[in-house]
Amino acid sequence: MSEEINMQELVQFIAGKTKATPGSIEQVLKHEQTFINNAQEDKNGEVNIDSDELVDYILSRPGLKLDELTVETILDVEMEYLMDKGIAGYID
Repeated sequence: MSEEINMQELVQFIAGKTKATPGSIEQVLKHEQTFINNAQEDKNGEVNIDSDELVDYILSRPGLKLDELTVETILDVEMEYLMDKGIAGYID
């Protein structure tokens, strides 16, 4: 994630729209960043993330005590935040 993102604001935004605790949200975001950093770039230098693979990866991390729906909701709300800020979008 770029430095443009205020992590505290992002965590508060997600916490306001989910029932997850800030600590759980930070854990999910940290694991998400690790997954993205380890993803392979395609021939165009872009990284395509499969959301199911990402959720499975996050759920497989030790110490994470969230269900699949909560992880998916955190990631969806994060994307909503990033799109609102003009930082990210979906590719069709």
